[in-house]
Amino acid sequence: MEELILDCAVVDDSSLQRLAIVKMIKDHPNLRLAAQYNNAIETKNGLLETKVDLIFLDIEMPILTGFDLLDDLVHKPQIIFVTGKTKYAYKAFNYNAIDYLRKPLTKDRFLNAVHKAINLHRLKTEGSVEDDDYIFVKSNLKKKKVFLNDLKFIEALGDYVKLVTYNEPIIVLSTMKAFEAQLPADRFMRIHKSYIINMDKVEKYNSRNIEIEGDKIPLSRHKKTKLMEALSK
Repeated sequence: MEELILDCAVVDDSSLQRLAIVKMIKDHPNLRLAAQYNNAIETKNGLLETKVDLIFLDIEMPILTGFDLLDDLVHKPQIIFVTGKTKYAYKAFNYNAIDYLRKPLTKDRFLNAVHKAINLHRLKTEGSVEDDDYIFVKSNLKKKKVFLNDLKFIEALGDYVKLVTYNEPIIVLSTMKAFEAQLPADRFMRIHKSYIINMDKVEKYNSRNIEIEGDKIPLSRHKKTKLMEALSK
C-alpha cells in the first residue's frame, strides 16, 4: 500500500514558532510541508492555489484570528491548533479541530496529534467503514451519524456520556448502561464504571489501564481478565 502523505501548511505570526513546527513536519515520514504563512490573510490567498490536507494554525494573529480564517475558508482541511493560550480550547473544538496544542510544542504531543490526523484521513479516503457500521446519536437537539470505526472510547459525564472520536468529541444525554446497549459487544467493552472502549483501538495495556491514541484509561480489576481474553482472540 502506498505510504500516506499529508500536505501541511503552518500559519503563525511568530517566525520562531513556525520554524519549530516546520522542523517537526520535515522530520515526520507522513508529512510534507506545502506552505507556511505569517498571517491569516496571506493564508486565505495562498490556499486558493495550494492544496493542503492539514493546517497547524495559530489563533491570536494581527487583523484576522485563526478562527476568522476558518470562517472564511470554503474548503476546510484538517486543523491542529497551536497556541499559547488555553482559553480558546472549547471554541477550537467547535471548529472540529483534530487537536489543540499548547506552546511551547513538545514532540510527543505533536506526534499524537499527527497520528489522529492520519487516522482520520485514512478513515475518510480509504473507505474502511461499511455503510451499516454506524449508530445515530442525539447531541444538541440534532441527530448525528457516528461511524463505529471513528469511535475510540466513551466517558461518563454525570447524566451525559462523551464520545471521543477522531474528529470532535460528542456529548450525548444518556446513561453508560443505555449507551453500551447500542454498541456491538464483540467490539466495545465497558472496562470501568466510567469508560467503554473500542477494543480495536487499544494500543497498550497493563493491569491498571489501557492506552488509546495517547489517552490512558483506567481498567477495573474485575474487568481485567475479560479484557485480556477479548484482546487475545
